[in-house]
Amino acid sequence: MSSRRYDTVSFLSDFGQGSDSVGIVKSILRDLAPEVVVIDIAHDIAPFDVRAASLALARAVPYLPEGIIITSVDPGAGGDRRIVAVEIAGGAGIVIGPDNGLIATGVALAGGADRAVVLDREEHHLASPGATFAARDVMAPVAAALCGGAELFSVGTEIDAASLLPSVVPIPREENGGLACEIIWVDRFGNLQLNVSVDDLSDVWGKAPDRVRVSWADNVRNLRITTSFSDLGAGALGLVVDSTGLLSLSLDRASAARELGIGEGEGVLITPSDEQGVTVPVSLRA
Repeated sequence: MSSRRYDTVSFLSDFGQGSDSVGIVKSILRDLAPEVVVIDIAHDIAPFDVRAASLALARAVPYLPEGIIITSVDPGAGGDRRIVAVEIAGGAGIVIGPDNGLIATGVALAGGADRAVVLDREEHHLASPGATFAARDVMAPVAAALCGGAELFSVGTEIDAASLLPSVVPIPREENGGLACEIIWVDRFGNLQLNVSVDDLSDVWGKAPDRVRVSWADNVRNLRITTSFSDLGAGALGLVVDSTGLLSLSLDRASAARELGIGEGEGVLITPSDEQGVTVPVSLRA
């Protein structure tokens, strides 16, 4: 496959918005590939939270332009984990990052890996006083080289894409006639995103329900499924089809996370409901 040039690098990390690490990586890209535009996906991922980074990447991938994607959430920094580059979408993009499960979901959403390499060609790396800043010393210079037309196999040794670590994002499973799922993300508005969609419910039950029974811990609620927060009604908890197509436990203009006292990692069971009653409103805290 012939090499191509790229004019965009999209950048995701847990460095923090005010960190000099972000500026350093972008400075290297500016120096080595001055024609390239850098898009900041997010840098406020919680430190070491590979799953949150994987979800952020998955949300962004469908909307990113062609180019290179640098992902740096790397709890194994300086260790023996691999830094890899994975070609996607027939060469329209290349994802660079640690082989720790971070990139798996994003790669899958882009149609899967075409080719993959481990970034072991040191002639494309920066000389480094230490081994713990791969985004600076490996990812940025390799991204710049690829933007300039370097062929993928010139920056690393080919590996079997099937050897890459799988996604760290859980998938729902059938259980007791329902779907056992999990809260995978709490957004800044307190919406509790589940790892399940209406299509998942349809696949299990043969039709898309408009009301379901939702259980977590010692709680059981009969909830409507809606397409907007305002459809829930004041104080009423429900499931909203969010902007990614997943279901979120939500309240209209209030934080479901705060009112329910639950968060990421909480297990939730969704089962069919024949009830047509009104959902019991949540008493909002002062």
